[in-house]
Amino acid sequence: MTPWHGVLVATALPLREDLTIDFERFAAHVDWLITSGCHGVVPNGSLGEYQTLTGAERVDVVRVATAAAAGRGVVVPGVAAYGALEARRWTERAAEAGCPAVMLLPPNAYRADRRAVVAHYREVAKAGLPIVAYNNPIDTKVDLTPDLLAELHKEGLIVGVKEFTGDVRRGYEIAEAAPGLDVIAGSDDVALELALAGAKGWISGVPNALPAECVTLWEAAVKGDLDTALPAYRILHPWLRWDSKTEFVQAIKLMMDEVGRYGGPCRPPRVPLTDEQAARIRAQAPR
Repeated sequence: MTPWHGVLVATALPLREDLTIDFERFAAHVDWLITSGCHGVVPNGSLGEYQTLTGAERVDVVRVATAAAAGRGVVVPGVAAYGALEARRWTERAAEAGCPAVMLLPPNAYRADRRAVVAHYREVAKAGLPIVAYNNPIDTKVDLTPDLLAELHKEGLIVGVKEFTGDVRRGYEIAEAAPGLDVIAGSDDVALELALAGAKGWISGVPNALPAECVTLWEAAVKGDLDTALPAYRILHPWLRWDSKTEFVQAIKLMMDEVGRYGGPCRPPRVPLTDEQAARIRAQAPR
């Protein structure tokens, strides 16, 4: 399978109560996800709280994920950074760890213009690994529009895009503007719609808690088996919607706790869920 196809889990990072990383639990989590049918993991993404990690911690997260995957699933780390030079260094470290591809946000220190975005991807592409762009204009304020993605793809800078606008029309628009560029569903609550539009993969958050259920949904969706996919989607959708909310990290970690896995706390600046939010997540649990 192409490394960025299938269900890749944007992994949550288990933290102890003192907010240090529990690498033993993280390794067990990666193993469980792959054993449950997921095709790989995407560590050091937003769900993995990469912005709060030290350089040494980011290296260790990829190392532990790669060892735990043990060739049974892919590891496609996030390499986002304030600048292209740092992102390129993270990409080079990913290559050294044996990762087959990386996921890269546009510059996220400021609202970059088109020239800066192209220069950013050019610099990181020098590391030689395939790049899945990550379009998240909600957080970065930079929209990788279909025509911009087409420019990046035509130059050979990206192989796919994790599409997180929530606009299901983008699946069709990107296919028209950039034939051959793989669309990856990024927002969990439009995964079915993007699968039907031809998405090749799903980089997702809720499988941290429900991996087998999400794989079943995805595989049915890409086959066009709506008799299986649609009922499953309706059951999962109340939880899938949390992936697009501000509190998505805390919410998904609570989901993990609710299914008997370990989610645990988050590092600042994230704060715990309110009692009302936690109660709503528990009440929405798939049944």
